[in-house]
Amino acid sequence: MSARGRSLKIDLDECPCSGTTLARLIQPAIMTILAYGPLHGYRIVQRLAKTPMLGGSRPDPTGVYRMLHIMQKRGFVNCSWDLSDRGPAKRRYRLTPDGRRCLGRWVETLADYRRAVGKLLSAAQRASATRAGEPKDRRKEDTCRSRAKWPSSRARGSDRSSAP
Repeated sequence: MSARGRSLKIDLDECPCSGTTLARLIQPAIMTILAYGPLHGYRIVQRLAKTPMLGGSRPDPTGVYRMLHIMQKRGFVNCSWDLSDRGPAKRRYRLTPDGRRCLGRWVETLADYRRAVGKLLSAAQRASATRAGEPKDRRKEDTCRSRAKWPSSRARGSDRSSAP
């Protein structure tokens, strides 16, 4: 409850638990797309939207172009101008040999992430199945305590007849 007595409800669609904050994975996603061949930036944005990572949501084109620029500075992609008779000139991005090596490293890293996330998922599933996040051993203790009878007042040496 807030200070004014209203509930501070969390919108889980905006929470990182919704999985929508996977921005760090945009680089390997772009590299994976470019591994199949060179593309214009607009086509990269379209293909990213079709990836399971984004679930049909369109990525922020500005962020994609920013990442392409960073990747170009690092030598992972190069770009050239595609001058056609129709329409404006467009940049065409291509994965470099260093970019392919980086993608190979991403494959290893993502496999490690997958194993770690699998372990976290298993632990989270076990934890969410317990009462209020308490370990099973603790719940057994609580059950035993609730079933135990308090000693009589005479055994405790007290005149009180009620349990504490």
